[in-house]
Amino acid sequence: MSKPLTIAMPKGRIFEEAAVLMEKAGYDLTGGMDETRKLIIHFPDQNLNIMMAKPMDVVTYVEYGAADIGIAGKDVLLEQDRDVHEVLDLKISPCYISVAGLPDQPLSRIAPKIATKYPNVASHYFREQGEQIEVIPLNGSIELAPLIGLADRIVDIVSTGRTLHENGLVEYEKITDVTSRLIVNPVSYRLKSKEIDIMVQNLGRIIEEEEVS
Repeated sequence: MSKPLTIAMPKGRIFEEAAVLMEKAGYDLTGGMDETRKLIIHFPDQNLNIMMAKPMDVVTYVEYGAADIGIAGKDVLLEQDRDVHEVLDLKISPCYISVAGLPDQPLSRIAPKIATKYPNVASHYFREQGEQIEVIPLNGSIELAPLIGLADRIVDIVSTGRTLHENGLVEYEKITDVTSRLIVNPVSYRLKSKEIDIMVQNLGRIIEEEEVS
């Protein structure tokens, strides 16, 4: 038997949706997932290892070969621009990246301040709009920034928009849609191409069936 495929999976909502998709494709990840404190879970009968990671770290593990495959949000891929192959849109955990701020709040004329955990995405977007901005990196509670006058706008992930609404913020522009993607380490793709292609085909078939239904 060949060496097991190691898959880096993000904790939380994406993992839950990905596990359902994987099960439909013939990969049952439920047995052993009750051991929630384990970071690496072995499934020898399926020749798989699952590595549990923070969503922002999945791409790093795949790029450096610690994992053969990973599941990462398109937002992370856009922000980090890592050397990995994006092979399949899993169509799960849909959301989008948006520009938001206080209602009727004009941008500062000189270097508007943009608070975000996506500095590269924000810089690229505003550069395309012809705006020179000052990025203020934040990791949590981005909505605070315009409320306390720290920033003119925020660039953040939006799912339902409820958090923005409850904090009196409005969306100004939608930057891009986001779903979770299957990514592969380039070396692994060469060495384990058969196993990886089978998984991609199985998942792709399920995604197509669900889109039709």
